[in-house]
Formats: sequence, structure tokens, C-alpha cells
Amino acid sequence: ESRSAGVVIQICNHNYLLADAVHRQQELRPLLKEYHVLVVDEAHKLPEAARQIYSRSVSWEDMRGVCEALRRERFVSISERLAEKQAVLMASLSRLEHQQEETSVAFVSTPERARALDAAIACLRQTVVQLAPHLPGWLLHRLEGRGDTLELFRNQDPWYVLYIQYSHSGTPALCAASRETPVQLARALWASGRPAILTSGTLATGGNFARAEQMLGLEQCGRTKKFVALSPFDYERNCLLYIPKDMPDSRIGTEAEHLARRIEELIIATHGHALVLFTSYSLMGEVHTHLQNRLPFPLLEAWRNGQQAIRLFKRLSNAVLFAAGPCWEGMDFPGDMVSLLVIARLPFPVPDPLSEAEKMYYSSLHDYIQAVVLPDMQRKLRQGFGRAIRTETDTCVVAILDQRAQEGQRYHTAVLEALPECRITSSMEHIAQFIRERKAPEYFC
Repeated sequence: ESRSAGVVIQICNHNYLLADAVHRQQELRPLLKEYHVLVVDEAHKLPEAARQIYSRSVSWEDMRGVCEALRRERFVSISERLAEKQAVLMASLSRLEHQQEETSVAFVSTPERARALDAAIACLRQTVVQLAPHLPGWLLHRLEGRGDTLELFRNQDPWYVLYIQYSHSGTPALCAASRETPVQLARALWASGRPAILTSGTLATGGNFARAEQMLGLEQCGRTKKFVALSPFDYERNCLLYIPKDMPDSRIGTEAEHLARRIEELIIATHGHALVLFTSYSLMGEVHTHLQNRLPFPLLEAWRNGQQAIRLFKRLSNAVLFAAGPCWEGMDFPGDMVSLLVIARLPFPVPDPLSEAEKMYYSSLHDYIQAVVLPDMQRKLRQGFGRAIRTETDTCVVAILDQRAQEGQRYHTAVLEALPECRITSSMEHIAQFIRERKAPEYFC
């Protein structure tokens, strides 16, 4: 239907757009009808989509799916043999401790892992040769793909960043991320010469587009034009930014206890209607434990896949929602629903094998922090800040409780650069006064 003559606008997500580009590069049948102008909304998410498209991975779920498919094709003994080899490989990657956060570590080859990889690859290759005349094409493709990906780890392929991704339950996945994602993105989308418009509320960080251009592969493109459209929202009148002067260093004492005390004061001052954003689920759980049964308002937690808690929060009139992960962006809480937004910690990216690989391209740690770490934090901070004011009439207090954001501290200026201009206070009394002046009487019922 999309290929019909009457269709002049096609809409798809980022991954489908890039998959179409890959098909065109490989001279396969395109997924989209020929187009002449490209508009990419939420363009700050395009590099992550490109990383997914140009990376390769093998997870326990992938392997189990292949074995189940073989079993459905009635090759039970072969399925069991492959499952056995894959179980040995997964066991060689497992870790002893479990934690609430997803983590990744660089892949290190050991004799045990090398043996397990050799056995799994040999079994996959043998299965393909043995069953090629009898299996559907998609299943053969999956078997061959799993074998090719495992060979990247056996051969320690230098074109990829090789690492192990652990889920919050400790399940491992082998991941190989391309070291040339921006270059591949440039070849796929910008080299064609089609006009393209990239839009997002968080493409510019710290007053410029340098980080976005680097991640999107636009650095070598001389035809790029930039434009910043100012927000229509009256932040000066409708938003109050609270940055306290007396938050203790998170390395001193119990951080969760300090945060719980300050969050409780803020919630009382604003009469609930609060969204509290955390950068880690473990800290969120600790603070929640401290505040249980201490607030006169419903207290909810949105863990992974926490849609039920979010729906309940929207139905209640003055609840408090603790959230992390996806709630930093894409969630819409208009009106008085969120009249207090608390950012417990500045959202600095967590060091991982990908960031360690990127760090190698900079001559000093200072250059890397200025070019990568700070812009990435500012973009995520602005995304979180965007949960506060959703319409022209919304009013909200935004509290940043990270000691590093305080006046005179290391990242105070970077924080202010990331956010729109609004009034700043360190006084709890100013918060209570702001809420009294801006909210209707029914807000306090």
C-alpha cells in the first residue's frame, strides 16, 4: 500500500529507516518507497538506533529461540546438542553476584571461554551444513548469523568493541558494537545528498551542536545548517528551580537517608504531585524504604516495565512517583500532575566498555569529559527537566539535589547551561510560596 502512487509521505521509526538504508547499500529491495526529503524527529535517538543496527549480539534468549525453532522442525537431538554447547558458553560468561542494575563489562578471553566458543561455533556450523536442505531460509540465516557473531569474539575482532551485557538478573549476552557507527550513519543517510531535517528538544547541549554532529556522523558534512527555536513556555514565571546549598557530599554518610529527608520536605511543601527521577534503581529502592509510611500522599515506584504504577499515578490526584530508566523522557504528565520534579542525581553516563573505547580518541581525560561526558549529561538532564512543564499553563518546582550542582561546585555552570532560564532558589519557604501563588484552591484538597 505504501508503494502506491497516491502516497507522498511515509512514516516509520528510526530502526526501520536505517534497515531500509542497509538494504539500499547492499542492493537489496528497499523497505521504503523512494523518497526525496527526510525528516527525523527525536533525532537525538538516531545514534542509539544506528548502534543497534550496526552491532551484533548473541543472548541466552536468542540461543534458546534457535533451539526451539529446531525442535519445532523435529530435529530434537540436534537441538539438544546445540543447547548443551550454548549452555556451557553462557556458564563461562556468568557472574556470581546479582544486582538490580544492568551492567556491561569488557569481554576478556579465557581458556574456558575459548573452548566454549570453539565448541558452540563448530556445532552451529555443523548444524547449517547438515540441515541446509531441510530448514527454512530464515532459520538458516539465524544459525549462520549466530556463528558469525561468535567468531568475532573468538578472533577478538578489532573493528568491534566486544563486551558482555548483564541483565538485572545476571543473564549474560555477548555484544559486539561497531567502532565506526557515526561513519556508517553518514554513509547510510547523509552521503546520498537528500535534504534532511533533524529535530529534537535536546540536540543542542551547552549552547552548541558539537556532540550531536559527532554522534550523527555530520562532522564532515559541510552543508549542515543549525537553528535553535526558543521554547514557547514562560519558564521565568511558571518554573522555580531549587538547588540547595547544604546537600552533603554523596560519599559522606548515607546518601539515601539524606535524599529521603530532603525529598520529604519538598513533597510536603508542594502537597504531593511529585515525580522523583533516579539514575539507579538501587538508590531509588533505598530512598523509597526510608520514606515508606512517612508521607501523607500515595507513594508509588515505577520499576522496569512499570506502566501499571504510571497509570495509577495519573489517576490519583496528588501522588508521588519514584521512577528511573525510561521515565526520564517520553512520559507526559500535563497539568498539576507533576508540580514537583526532583532529580536526585545528575544523570552522568555510567562508564562502560563503549565509553572506555571512545575515551581512547581523546588526548586527555579533561578533553573527553568536556567533549563527551558533560554534553551527554546535559542532554539527559534536559530530557528529565522536560517532564516538568508540558503545556503553556503548567507550573512546577524543579529540584536538583546533587551536591555537584550547587553554586560554586564543579558542575553548577553546566547544569544552568543545560536548562532554560528560570528563577533559582535555595529556600524551602520560596517553594511553598510559589505553590500557594500558582495553584488553584482545589489543588490543596
